[in-house]
Amino acid sequence: MGRKEDNVKKAQLIMKTPKFIRNIGIAAHIDHGKTTLSDNLIAGAGMMSEDLAGKQLLLDFDEQEQARGITINAANVSMVHEFDKNEYLINLIDTPGHVDFGGDVTRAMRAVDGCVIVACAVEGAMPQTETVVRQALRERVKPVLFINKVDRLINELKVSEQEMQSRFIKIISQVNSLISKNVPKEHKADWMMKVEDGAVAFGSAYYNWAISVPYMKQTGISFKDIYNYCAKNDQRALAKKAPVHEVLLNMIIKHLPSPLVAQKERIPKIWKGDLDSEVGQTMFHCKESGETVLMITKIVMDKHAGEIATGRLFSGTIKRGDTLYTMGMPGMSRVQLVSVFVGSDRITVPEASAGNIIGVSGLKQAIAGSTVATAEDMIPFERIVHVSEPVVTVAIEAKQMKDLPKLIDVLRSLAKADPSLQVEINQETGEHLLSGMGELHLEITEYRIVNEQGIPIITSEPIVVYRETVTKLSPQFEGKSPNKHNKFYIEVLPIEDEVYKAIKNGDLPQGKLKTKKVSKELVKMGVPKTEAKGAYAVFGNNILVNASRGVQYLHETKELIIDAFKEAMALGPLSREIVNGVKVRLMDANLHEDAIHRGPAQIIPAVRSAIYGAMMTVGTMLTEPIVDAYITAPQDYMGAMSKELGQRRANILEMNTEGDMTIIKASAPVAEMFGFSSSVRSATQGRALWTTEFKGFESLPFHLQEEITTAIRTRKGLKPQPPSPSYYGS
Repeated sequence: MGRKEDNVKKAQLIMKTPKFIRNIGIAAHIDHGKTTLSDNLIAGAGMMSEDLAGKQLLLDFDEQEQARGITINAANVSMVHEFDKNEYLINLIDTPGHVDFGGDVTRAMRAVDGCVIVACAVEGAMPQTETVVRQALRERVKPVLFINKVDRLINELKVSEQEMQSRFIKIISQVNSLISKNVPKEHKADWMMKVEDGAVAFGSAYYNWAISVPYMKQTGISFKDIYNYCAKNDQRALAKKAPVHEVLLNMIIKHLPSPLVAQKERIPKIWKGDLDSEVGQTMFHCKESGETVLMITKIVMDKHAGEIATGRLFSGTIKRGDTLYTMGMPGMSRVQLVSVFVGSDRITVPEASAGNIIGVSGLKQAIAGSTVATAEDMIPFERIVHVSEPVVTVAIEAKQMKDLPKLIDVLRSLAKADPSLQVEINQETGEHLLSGMGELHLEITEYRIVNEQGIPIITSEPIVVYRETVTKLSPQFEGKSPNKHNKFYIEVLPIEDEVYKAIKNGDLPQGKLKTKKVSKELVKMGVPKTEAKGAYAVFGNNILVNASRGVQYLHETKELIIDAFKEAMALGPLSREIVNGVKVRLMDANLHEDAIHRGPAQIIPAVRSAIYGAMMTVGTMLTEPIVDAYITAPQDYMGAMSKELGQRRANILEMNTEGDMTIIKASAPVAEMFGFSSSVRSATQGRALWTTEFKGFESLPFHLQEEITTAIRTRKGLKPQPPSPSYYGS
């Protein structure tokens, strides 16, 4: 029996013992060595050839990943490692580093309990490092640190031994600073990176070696020895004395929690049901008996098996033939197969118990983010909050009409697998609109439609998604129902900063609000007490509050008012773009005494018109998506880079020099960043490195407001001029 088969058999035995399981993610800035590190961990566990480790990139098995040399999909692998005479099962997820695929990182963090933050010894903590640390801590995932590419520090930058150690201290300090900003208060001390504890390792994933303080004490190897081995270019010998898989997997087992420990920490954060209930206790204690609860974090498309729902089993046991409910969907699904992953391979197992990351086929109604359980009325997990938002859109059409039904099915499947993609049909034009995180995200999706699904398509040039907002309080606006029997009086104003942050972070849930539970929190955020008590709903980054008093029949129309609010926030009055950062305040209403005159066809248009009228009265504005750009280039090219940024409405925030390299931090509109990659390469002869990170939405400059509004309305088949407030009544 080969080591791989032996490993799989051992894994199946350990799956039943949560204290010997570690669910971890590998996360870092792009090109800091995550996938190379994952390769070497897998090789050390006997799952692939050690000679190919770091070169084969086993977890970058997607064709586009291999062609572009980047990780696009989060990939799973299960391996076994011996530590202190016990064998442990390590379920590892290698996550993407490119900002366009940050959604995969966020979803992976819901499945794991700990993560290895990888930082390049040369570049240090970079923008995406900060993002992944924030994503991990938001999900209560404990981090450890691996400082990679130490060989480059010694052989390329020619630093001395003292300079090398100073660089390590600087990187650890940077990462600790990021952790301290986001870590839960109760873990302010024990989740910080301490070298002496062994929560930090140093090494070279490519050359297959690593070292930590505990391993130094165990083997007698010192920093001086490491420096000498690298300086003499004898890293093969170093890899035999301090193999990366042994040092890293030991660190993971010792410092990162088992599901038994982690779920006590994580369940109260990610699930808002009753912890004292039977299902609450089953998840809290990671029990294999009792209710089955599975959180889906990814949908994998398999040519032979169809959709494979991948996720974390928080409680219970799953086996073939089980029937499970997907929360929010009708009916139930029957489990066809249960499996564990080894990169592109899936190995079928008879059953899986609580604490494992698994694949399940047969859950056709599940999407990434779904809660699947044996109980039909299970309270679902908190929604997964993504750092970025879809800000770039393309229109897609099938070249041949006969492919249209297949294209619709493929787009639905893609949206199920990747919630970072948004798919909608433009009713006016019949086009399929595909929105993603950036140009590359959409490019990869288009490639999959054409080359993997075999559907020839026509795509438009990418266009930017804008948002509509207001900047001050509007006067009350009266909205009348079509039958004139119902009137609503509404104000709109900018949402409070604290409330906006709470919505963005997922602390205020989407949808209808449970007023008693939420009102206290809203008061703490600066919302007046009377308003906080009347908080009706959150939709997008907007909130609806009832500030009226003593209105008869209002309770009977509450659901319809919320529906109207959602409609208005999904398509704003100015250019039919999503509304962002607005508080809608219901001030008063006059309602007909007969319920037959208060139906959806009367209430929804009246409330929607009142919201639109109030927004247009106060002056609705467009906001545009902004990215922070980080560019590193030789000093000789700074003039060319500054000129390039100046042409793109960029605002240079910082400019620092390290050696002969200059690092620029700038913010720029997404609309101006199309084609930036080729322009940077051309301006610097390919010697610049750059990355972007989504910053949020900022007001479009005043002189562009009318021009962009007209362009959007024309593209959508609307009259070029937005409607006046009088169009909506009052």
